[in-house]
Amino acid sequence: MEKIIDIGKYIEIIVNWMTVNFKPFFDLIKNSGNAFIEGVEWLLLSIPFYIIIIALTALSFFKVNKSTAATTLLGLTLIYLLGFWQETMETLALIVVSTVTALIIAIPVGIWSAKNKMASKIIRPILDFMQTMPAFVYLIPAVLFFSIGKLPGAFATIIFAMPPAVRLTTLGIQQVPAEVVEAARAFGATKKQLLFKVELPLAINTILAGVNQTIMMALSMVVIAGMIAAGGLGEKVLEGINNLNIGLGFESGLAVVILAIILDRTTQALGKKK
Repeated sequence: MEKIIDIGKYIEIIVNWMTVNFKPFFDLIKNSGNAFIEGVEWLLLSIPFYIIIIALTALSFFKVNKSTAATTLLGLTLIYLLGFWQETMETLALIVVSTVTALIIAIPVGIWSAKNKMASKIIRPILDFMQTMPAFVYLIPAVLFFSIGKLPGAFATIIFAMPPAVRLTTLGIQQVPAEVVEAARAFGATKKQLLFKVELPLAINTILAGVNQTIMMALSMVVIAGMIAAGGLGEKVLEGINNLNIGLGFESGLAVVILAIILDRTTQALGKKK
């Protein structure tokens, strides 16, 4: 069937125009972003594996529970014995950078959406678009802007993982009891004091649930990011698929699952503690 409206053509024109005219800007972001990701990787890989295992196990023991601590200890030890420690740290570095960047953007946007009805009406359909668009589509502009490598993987991950944090931050602020807000105003609280001393503390559980979801969404992009040479466990999974190597695919997939369980249980527990 012949197209009547060719939206894709105009999107392609815009992306190509941005690629040509903003090349110095994208190069700056690419170089600084790659340096940041590689710096986190270097930090994680320079620490002996047993120190990281002990530290994460202790965190799980004191902040979560004994069963999660045992899972962390056994899971990370298994990852090391399988020979995927470096790839796991590369994946963890990508998740850390992507999640931190997504939250730096998402939490202020969520607060703005909760405070401004017009902003909420504009932001909500954008979030719907970001969540329903197939994740593979984000790789196209990412590769065009930054070529292949770690940064385009992080770029696509940030876009894909950001909506839950925005939505749950907005929800948390909106669920703060109106009588508490009025009481704070009656005692002369400024807007800044109201936000940082009343609304955010009361909304912290919901916001941390958004942080948890953002981490999980970022982790779900690992394999997709591996398609554009982002490294980590995603490349190992894809290598197993491309070579029909069932063992490699299963082992690398198991490493992803272990990392997901550790991050999920830990962030959930931190939210409940708060």
